[in-house]
Amino acid sequence: MPDIVEDADANLTPRMRTLLDRLWQEWKQLESGIETASNEIEQIASQDEACQRLRQIPGVGPLVSTATVAAIGNGAAFRKGREFAAWLGLVPRQYSTGGKARLYGISKRGNNYLRRMFIHGARAVLMRVKYDTAGLGQWVHQLEARTTRNKVIVALANKLARIAWAVLFKGEAYRHAAVCAQA
Repeated sequence: MPDIVEDADANLTPRMRTLLDRLWQEWKQLESGIETASNEIEQIASQDEACQRLRQIPGVGPLVSTATVAAIGNGAAFRKGREFAAWLGLVPRQYSTGGKARLYGISKRGNNYLRRMFIHGARAVLMRVKYDTAGLGQWVHQLEARTTRNKVIVALANKLARIAWAVLFKGEAYRHAAVCAQA
């Protein structure tokens, strides 16, 4: 950008050069602020014991771990992981009448930011799980054979949310299924 602003052959008016320079300075300032905030979140996540346990779960990074701990603490507000996933809005919306239950898309109730973060984490896991043939990878491969990609992502986000609740509620570290099978 500085090269463009200072280039005499660019045919820019002085007013346009001033405007571009101001925008460039503002962009650098925003980038610096984002970097500072990211470093603070990373530092908080690395110092908090609950966040460290959550970060062992695939697809859960510093943003998801700190947001989860901030939202539910130790998870005692929920009796089971399904309640936490329902609170996030990661379960099917249900309409029942006359003894017939109909399931629709996800309910999208609860914490919108945290639900979005778990879904993005599930997308990241889905990209890496292609090479995992045990535990979670096997479950995802079987699910992919039966349904569409978006449903797989939401189901995986639901599973990750339940795992996160269990890790917080029990106070134990996440154990990968392949490690559990060997032990």
